[in-house]
Amino acid sequence: MKAYTHAGKQGIEGTKIEEMDIRRPGPGEVKIKVVTAGLNHRDLFVLHRHTDNSPLIIGSDAAGIVEEAGEDVKNVQEGDEVIINPGLGWEEESESPPEGFQIVGFPDHGTFAEHVVVPAAVVEPKPPHLSWEEAGVLSLSGLTAYRALFTRADLQSGSTVLLPGAGSGAVTFMVQCAKKTGARVIVTSRSEDKRKKALELGADAAIESSGDWEEQLEGEKVDVVVETVGAATFHKSLKQLKKGGSLVIFGASAGDEVKLNLRDFFYGQYNLLGSTMGSHEEYRAMLAFVSKHNIHPVVDRVFSIDKAEEALKYLEKGVQFGKVALRVSGEKGEEV
Repeated sequence: MKAYTHAGKQGIEGTKIEEMDIRRPGPGEVKIKVVTAGLNHRDLFVLHRHTDNSPLIIGSDAAGIVEEAGEDVKNVQEGDEVIINPGLGWEEESESPPEGFQIVGFPDHGTFAEHVVVPAAVVEPKPPHLSWEEAGVLSLSGLTAYRALFTRADLQSGSTVLLPGAGSGAVTFMVQCAKKTGARVIVTSRSEDKRKKALELGADAAIESSGDWEEQLEGEKVDVVVETVGAATFHKSLKQLKKGGSLVIFGASAGDEVKLNLRDFFYGQYNLLGSTMGSHEEYRAMLAFVSKHNIHPVVDRVFSIDKAEEALKYLEKGVQFGKVALRVSGEKGEEV
């Protein structure tokens, strides 16, 4: 089968399209013909974490058609249109991921291929209102965003949430989810175009991230901040938080380390919450929420799998608004 792999050199230079074998599914597993796959920044990180000279198929997100089911599989059957939860080994909602939790695409093979074999336990029916591209990009960022907003931050109707970094797949998804919950949503971005698109998507306010946030918001404070940017915006985010508010972090693309004034923090009674991915229980809840409220992930661009390298370079530039998708095959399984 055709696959996009990484081996040898670190970074995108170590990637290529090549032919790879696909194994048959074992007990409790399914083989899926991938129709679409979604790119995540994790895919870029894997290109530096994977140091083995053996080819690794990268990619975590995908939607496709069940082609073969192993023994003891009862939740899906051949021909079903499905979506994959890339989180492996986290069944029920809990305070943190269990030991042994992994994500599809590293250390084992991922979704940027014509076929993928995964446990049937992480496969769910594709929401019928979603296009193949929308379904293919939803899972990792959608689950991560859902847990951060609702499990960790416990976002409520009437609350105000600040989402730095408008334009990422997770933030564009959170804008829609928060608005459906009845929250007021504020986003930030250096890009005027991204701020405009965020307002069109439903955000109530969009501020220029390199400017003075307090001045632009005229002193308004927020109940919740979900931080995906990292050190570059952490202190500005904390400064906009109401006393007793919650700051949830699940990303640090602009720096991992910050200095924190502990006295100011504990006098402010702030809640600092880490979050990452989520359980399959939360994944089902996220899919139900998306279906109930007719939410569509924002898809910025779609590349063919033959253009996977170009797609990764596009993602690396950070100019997208929403998600980047790979089209792997047609709906009936034919090549594209």
